[in-house]
Amino acid sequence: MSDTLSSIKSMGLSPALHEYMVAHGTPPDDILTELIAETSARLGSLSIMQIAPEQGAFMTFLIKLIGARRAIEVGTFTGYSALCIARGLPDDGELVCCDVSQEYTDIGRPFWERAGVSKKIDLRLAPALDTLAALPREPRFDFAFVDAVKSEYQAYLEALHDLVRVGGLILIDNVLWNGNVIDPQANDESTRAIRTFNDSLVEDDRFDRVMLAVSDGLTLLRVR
Repeated sequence: MSDTLSSIKSMGLSPALHEYMVAHGTPPDDILTELIAETSARLGSLSIMQIAPEQGAFMTFLIKLIGARRAIEVGTFTGYSALCIARGLPDDGELVCCDVSQEYTDIGRPFWERAGVSKKIDLRLAPALDTLAALPREPRFDFAFVDAVKSEYQAYLEALHDLVRVGGLILIDNVLWNGNVIDPQANDESTRAIRTFNDSLVEDDRFDRVMLAVSDGLTLLRVR
């Protein structure tokens, strides 16, 4: 599989080693591969915002592992992560997707249809914090994925804590931020926000946590 985009996001791995790793897990099928290509063709350098294939496979695996039926995603982009999440849910499962861009999410919709998962996906185009605030507290979600505005990560987490069940998982993307979290010369708003968020989790006893070097860094939180 030729996938320069995703190789860039997998820190510390050469393109050849990344390709080997993906091929020896569950590699993306034709639909996912075509969505990667379509995103790159339509959006150019912005396609770096798409998650890497090994991360998508990992998320599908986790959802099946915990038997999730209800999931929520904050930040959908062109729908690769949503497709991976929806595939892990049972036929009567539900994924609420929060995003603000119809342009980007419209790229993913045909691929959701082709994969047969569109009936599971409830896309809500509005600021994510507004969508989260309007959701009922019951029934609770089993799984959440956050990959949106970095300066709002803490606010997303506070909202999701009231929406995800005890024992449920919350995954936070980009927590290593291409290594900038430990670069003293990197002081842009997003980098500072991610550093502050990561540090706050160290003292947060509401969750069991592990930070993994998957793609651009992925923190897994289990609600206590």
